[in-house]
Amino acid sequence: MKAIEIATPGPAEVLKLTRRPHPIPGHGQIVIQVAWAGVNRPDVLQRAGSYAPPPGASDLPGLECSGVVVGIGAGVTRWKEGDRVCALLPGGGYAEFVACPAEHALPIPAGITLREAAALPETVFTVWSNIVMRGGLQAGERFLVHGGSSGIGTTAIQIARALGAQVWTTAGSDDKCAACEKLGAIPINYREQDFVEVLRKAGGANLILDMVGGDYIARNIRAMADEARLVMIAFLAGPKAEINFAQIMMKRLTVTGSTLRAQSDLAKARIAAELCEHVWPMVENGSLRPLIDSEFTLADAVDAHRRMESSQHIGKILLRVAGDI
Repeated sequence: MKAIEIATPGPAEVLKLTRRPHPIPGHGQIVIQVAWAGVNRPDVLQRAGSYAPPPGASDLPGLECSGVVVGIGAGVTRWKEGDRVCALLPGGGYAEFVACPAEHALPIPAGITLREAAALPETVFTVWSNIVMRGGLQAGERFLVHGGSSGIGTTAIQIARALGAQVWTTAGSDDKCAACEKLGAIPINYREQDFVEVLRKAGGANLILDMVGGDYIARNIRAMADEARLVMIAFLAGPKAEINFAQIMMKRLTVTGSTLRAQSDLAKARIAAELCEHVWPMVENGSLRPLIDSEFTLADAVDAHRRMESSQHIGKILLRVAGDI
């Protein structure tokens, strides 16, 4: 099969079109003929050599896809060949075929295409597990998500709105702010406004989802209301910060975080079950729709990574592998 491999850690140009053996499903696994694959920031980090795949995972990049089931491993009863699915992957999505745990695949929600479905898994697994399962977001709460125009951000805005939260988000341009506002968030152009002051005037954030880190960590704490929660999921500006723990104590704050890829197969299966119950109805009733920025062919993965690294994208970047099969 055709696949994109990381020839050696480095810039986007190290992504090379290659051929790999067709995957064989192991116990509890399915093989998917990939229609579309999502491009995510962790793919860029893996390519740069700073985010190694977990033990046993494919060395090929790619954490989500949509497509058609073409192989069934022993012990799998949920799926049959020909089923159309989207899936969270441990790796390997930049290829014509990929194997993954059967419990990490989800049916294509009614009313959306394979192309749209490929933009869902990594973001909905991440957002739901962190703002609801970990962060406990409730209707009426004030929610702030940084990087609102990213795939994670646009998904978090829509899910939080569907849950009845008030949503604020940071973004770095007027176009990005406009896109976030269209999704139902109150945008904060971080080049012109201080999100700390905006949220404090509103009463403080009850929950913050942050993928920036760096000096945002201390600023998040100042922007939080009493009993609020801060959930960290990435560190684009670095993982280290100087913070005043007295503020955490006085306001009784919870500071937590998670990574998705390193979690157990069982943990991911539990998230998948919650998505089927709670998030897929949002997709099917139109309150959650993946926002797609651009698409590239599998052979043009280099250009897709350049687009990701430009930070000019609004929504998800996709690789077209077999297309809408």
